[in-house]
Amino acid sequence: MKVMVGGTFDPLHDGHRSLMRRSFELAGKDGQVVIGLTTDSFASRKVHATRPFDTRKKGLIEFISDQHFPAHWIVEPLNDRYGSALEADFDAIVVSEETLPVGVEINKLRRERGKKKVDIHQITCVLAEDGRWISSTRIWRGEIDEHGRLIGKK
Repeated sequence: MKVMVGGTFDPLHDGHRSLMRRSFELAGKDGQVVIGLTTDSFASRKVHATRPFDTRKKGLIEFISDQHFPAHWIVEPLNDRYGSALEADFDAIVVSEETLPVGVEINKLRRERGKKKVDIHQITCVLAEDGRWISSTRIWRGEIDEHGRLIGKK
């Protein structure tokens, strides 16, 4: 199965790791995962700073390599919300609760272009110690660490 997933992945946190694990699980050992990684210009629209593309890509590659996922994979630049998902031949997209609307929009735009619908697999966002979603914004604000542990709380 060919699976697509995308994001900024900065910093790479437990929610992202869950998203990646699900993507590789769906792809299976003979499948492929296409990881869209936001370019520096697209990522600059975030409310917080982001590290350079190459730094973020290196972190993704290290995580994937450490996991020894059997599926083939590639990282491609993501210049907008959709990347190659509007035209590419693939079977499924993996999204979080937060990014589900983008997956739905991708299928709508694919249909308008005469492309086949893809399956949308939604993961549940990973919760921090305080019961709120782990997010890059919260990490950048210094509220939590990449595992969702509260910072400065004893």
